Amino acid sequence: METSNALGDFLRAHRERITPEEVGLGRGVGVRRVPGLRREEVAMLAGISADYYLRLEQGRDRHPSVQVLDALARVLRLDADATAYLIGLSQPSSRTVAARTTAIPESIRHLLDEQTSPALVQTRWLDVIAANRMAPALSPNLSPGVNRLRAAFLDPAERTFHRDWPEAVAHAVAGLRADATGHGDDPRLATLVGELSLKSEEFRQLWARHDVRRPEGRFSLLRHPEVGDLDLYADKLTIGGTDGLVLNIYHAEPGTESARSLALLGSLAASA
Repeated sequence: METSNALGDFLRAHRERITPEEVGLGRGVGVRRVPGLRREEVAMLAGISADYYLRLEQGRDRHPSVQVLDALARVLRLDADATAYLIGLSQPSSRTVAARTTAIPESIRHLLDEQTSPALVQTRWLDVIAANRMAPALSPNLSPGVNRLRAAFLDPAERTFHRDWPEAVAHAVAGLRADATGHGDDPRLATLVGELSLKSEEFRQLWARHDVRRPEGRFSLLRHPEVGDLDLYADKLTIGGTDGLVLNIYHAEPGTESARSLALLGSLAASA
């Protein structure tokens, strides 16, 4: 589960995954007692004192400058998404309510109804709040009221449905981290992470890695009980003017076996 020292936990997790060779230090002599880099090595490479870096990891200083965080991001080889997340951890939380909404625009509801491919709308915390007829036909866990991350780890059927389940859940957890940038104190996130940390060892391990990857479309390898294997694009489109709502659309490359299978699924859904 998350601790109260989010910044320190993030730094420690990434420090332990960087080898001395990756940053040009070499392993030196003797046995290294820690995985990855030592604290003093990170401090030296970032141009800060070892004592100051220790205070950051221990949570005794939680608001370093952006310059310090940029230097640490460079040493820890963080990409743009992970760097933005790191900087967000050190910024004071704003309690100002954003002038945005979780209501689905009427135009998006019309778009859902017009789609012949599975399509749904989800919140930043992966709660499905709207879907067309094809979405639950593809999977019951794409129905309104389902939290997709909770289903992915706690519903055994998901491991069969996703032929690439390990990669799919790792992608989802890293995306959740990215979406938490600037929203880390949201109680809905704390509730979701707390529940999954207690109930799923796989989630607990992935969350402890502190991977950050901006949620984006991916190629999903699925297995449907009625129409068989499906190789589908899963595109995610941010809905402007809303509080993190995303439109997800699953579609196949035209002329492929997956396209024919998806059309068959549509016929089955229509007859049902």
